[in-house]
Amino acid sequence: MSPAHCLRKGLRLFWIVWIVGGMAACAAPASPEPTPTVPSTPVRAGAPVTPAVTLTPAPSTDAQGNRLTYVMVSEESEARYRVREQLVGVNLPSDAVGTTRAITGVLVLEGDRVIPEASRFQVDLRTLTSDQARRDNFIRRNTLQADRYPYAVFIPREVRGLPTPLPTSGEHAFQLIGDLTIRDVTRPVTWEVVARVEGDRVTVQARTQFTFADFNLEPPRVPVVLSVDETIRLEIDGVFRRQ
Repeated sequence: MSPAHCLRKGLRLFWIVWIVGGMAACAAPASPEPTPTVPSTPVRAGAPVTPAVTLTPAPSTDAQGNRLTYVMVSEESEARYRVREQLVGVNLPSDAVGTTRAITGVLVLEGDRVIPEASRFQVDLRTLTSDQARRDNFIRRNTLQADRYPYAVFIPREVRGLPTPLPTSGEHAFQLIGDLTIRDVTRPVTWEVVARVEGDRVTVQARTQFTFADFNLEPPRVPVVLSVDETIRLEIDGVFRRQ
């Protein structure tokens, strides 16, 4: 056999072996890729589990800083002003008192903090009445200009002296500070408040005062009134329900 013939036979044998080996490799099952795992985070025994947040219209009533909403019961509440005056034919001065039940209010607290954007009190000045119709007409038309500015609005912004967590019973005194708007004038005022808490019901007495000049108000001038004191005292006797 010639050397050339032996070389050709050796090459054919090499290619046959190479092809068979490649086919065997393709037929072998592929090794499965390792499945990725997520390492678990150990939880310590006794650690609190945070629940999913659920939005509800009624605020929580716990002491963890959740919002509490107190809504005024208008039919059980009253707003009034008191002004010292001296009447014709009367030896001693007396108080001119105007009252109304046309008052609405919402106070929203988060812990010991007021939420101003959600809190508001409003009194319809057109409904104030006293024991003198002439006084009422002058105050409505001239002092308050109630046809043009029908409402007095108070926006609470701060509370001082209120216990934390908020009490569910007993009598408590505190200050409620905010902005009072009468006509087109807004000024800060401080209310002295005494609240009696009985579960979800809160009865309050709130008092503040300022002068006619503070809000650019004209004092009443009617024939039966000799003089009027410069100080106006505002009072609210209100009932609130916790929502």
